[in-house]
Amino acid sequence: MPDALARLLGGLVPGLLLVLALVPTTRAQAQPAVATLDWTLAETLVALGVTPAGIAQRDAYHAWVRAPRLPEATVDLGLRSQPNLELLASLAPDRLLISPMFANLAPRLSRIAPVTTLPLYSPGRETWPQLRELSREVGRLAEREAAAERLIAETETRLEALRRRLPERVSPLLVVQFMDERHVRVFGEGGLYQAVMARLGLDNAWHGETNAWGFSLVGLEQLAGLEARLVVVEPYPVGVETALADSGLWQQQPSVRDDSLITLPPVWSFGALPSAQRFADHLVAALEDAPHGD
Repeated sequence: MPDALARLLGGLVPGLLLVLALVPTTRAQAQPAVATLDWTLAETLVALGVTPAGIAQRDAYHAWVRAPRLPEATVDLGLRSQPNLELLASLAPDRLLISPMFANLAPRLSRIAPVTTLPLYSPGRETWPQLRELSREVGRLAEREAAAERLIAETETRLEALRRRLPERVSPLLVVQFMDERHVRVFGEGGLYQAVMARLGLDNAWHGETNAWGFSLVGLEQLAGLEARLVVVEPYPVGVETALADSGLWQQQPSVRDDSLITLPPVWSFGALPSAQRFADHLVAALEDAPHGD
């Protein structure tokens, strides 16, 4: 009996040791659970193959950002400015990512998990390098560094391919988004749309001042006289599209009169590389399909 027992234990112990050796390795390889209130950081996480544990205003994300779609497992945390902290704590995230816009929430959020604030669109700095830096930093924090490098390389390659697809001549563009039936954000220096247009070799007709987010809020009358093709980025606020049909100010815009207006689906104007790719894709496709020559 002692010999038989020894042989039995001798066969079991190596297997048991192997299992125990694998446990720490498996835990070390598990990605940290990350939650965020910021849609730009959320789209970047998803593009890197990370499922955010939680995101604020999930439905609004899909209305304004549209893609990449959030995984079903991502929990809606409520308002971006007033997230459900009890629900957030129940998710037990390893890290919380925010932008400076939500810095006032950092003290309360830090009681739940370590908080990292990631800036983007810093005044005085070129936009495109900031987009790359943000991707790398999110990748580092989510332990997806290789995926971040792939996202950067794929975006650069995609935009170069799209640039080669553009018509030989494209007139200057004026990219706007409606706030109400009389006012638009018009996008220029310092913003995502301008950064993408520059990479594509397209001219922006708006040379006026812009804020830290790369846009000016103007009345429709301020667009009059600009030699440009209008590009409207959806979504329209409720009721605005109907009101514009009866707006003499809008109907007199040259792009509306000659039916050369371009309308693009929602693309997050304050986004990162995923939104940059989508804006480039939609804009180039619209310019390729445009019935009016430039």
